[in-house]
Amino acid sequence: VQLQASGGGLIQAGDSLRLSCAASGRTFSSNVMGWFRQAPGKEREFVAGIQGTGTSTRYAQSVRGRFTISRDNAKNAVYLQMDSLKPEDTAVYYCAASRYTTNVRTTIQDYDYWGQGTLVTVSS
Repeated sequence: VQLQASGGGLIQAGDSLRLSCAASGRTFSSNVMGWFRQAPGKEREFVAGIQGTGTSTRYAQSVRGRFTISRDNAKNAVYLQMDSLKPEDTAVYYCAASRYTTNVRTTIQDYDYWGQGTLVTVSS
C-alpha cells in the first residue's frame, strides 16, 4: 500500500496551491482520508479530513474557510485545495488513510497509512 502526495512548492502569501494524494495497492473508497502537516520544530497536526462518500468533512480551525478537501474514489485519490495561503501554513503536508469508515478522525493514531509528505513553503 502506498500513498503518494504531490503538488507542494514555494509560493507567495495569498496564492493558492492544490495538493494531490494518489493511493495504490488497495482501494480506500470507503475509508476516511485526511491531510496533516508538520512545521519545523512542531508536532504533526490535523488539517482536514473527509469521509468515504465525500459528504462529511472536518477542518482545523486555522484553515477553515481557506482549505477544501475533496476526493475522487474512481481515481483512489484525495486532494487539498489551499487558498489564501499564509506564511504560517509552511509545513510538510502528509496524506493519510484511516481504518475507520465513519466519522472523520482528527488524531494521528486513527490513521494507519501515510504518504511521504510534500513540502509547502509560503513566503511573505
